Amino acid sequence: MQAIILQAPGATSVVPQFIMIGLIFVVFYFFMIRPQMKKAKDAKKYMATLEKGSKIVTIGGIHGKIVEVQETTFIIEVEGGNRLKIQKTAVSMDATASLGQPS
Repeated sequence: MQAIILQAPGATSVVPQFIMIGLIFVVFYFFMIRPQMKKAKDAKKYMATLEKGSKIVTIGGIHGKIVEVQETTFIIEVEGGNRLKIQKTAVSMDATASLGQPS
């Protein structure tokens, strides 16, 4: 005798639901998580390349030139010869990249 499996009327399989949830995770990974990881990696790489004499813009909008590089901070010189001590994480990668481009 063959076993007959009966499903209740209106009952559906759970497999399509798991596939849909899996697809949602894949979309989130490729459109949200992966680009953020790449951006963070690029920012870290950029911070490592900054050296004495580089012109920067902070996330607060302060323009300056690096005069000293320390472990976690920069000392920058702003207009008027004043010096400021800022965290390395306060440098805006996007704004600094636009310094060399004509407006």
